[in-house]
Amino acid sequence: MRHGDKVKNLGRKKAHRDALLSNLACQLIQYKRIVTTTAKAKALRVYVEPLITKGKENTTHQRRVVFSYLQDKEAIKELFGTIAEKVGGRPGGYTRIIKLGARVGDNAETAMIELVDFNEIYGKGIGEDKTAAKKTRRAGSKKKAEATPAAEVAPVAEATEVSEAPATEEKAAE
Repeated sequence: MRHGDKVKNLGRKKAHRDALLSNLACQLIQYKRIVTTTAKAKALRVYVEPLITKGKENTTHQRRVVFSYLQDKEAIKELFGTIAEKVGGRPGGYTRIIKLGARVGDNAETAMIELVDFNEIYGKGIGEDKTAAKKTRRAGSKKKAEATPAAEVAPVAEATEVSEAPATEEKAAE
């Protein structure tokens, strides 16, 4: 039985797994997207998202904590610099995994893992819609209530214009 065993071992011992995830996280931070197997991408997401959250608070303590995981000064600079600026307003969900299919050599399922805020293709259409209109049920009922009187006023005004138009035509005929 494997009750409570939630660690994805990836077929490696602990030290090897930690080194692998550390290297993958450094590469993800440096290049903003990497291609790897689906299992490694899912394990990397669990590993790197808490580090990105720590990167939003730029203190010496947080830098040391993240450095204990990554062991790469350039990755730390990038994480606490450009990445922290981009993900500052995001409450979580910093990565996206896109499945790519089977690898030719060994038929392993591959996936691309990327930082969400650094993808211009997906980011532009989705980000603008969310910032433009925030929808809740309560706001919708208020808008409907405000729109209803305006709709009732408009047909009345059109009816008056229509009734005046034939009168002016009759006067023009006389």
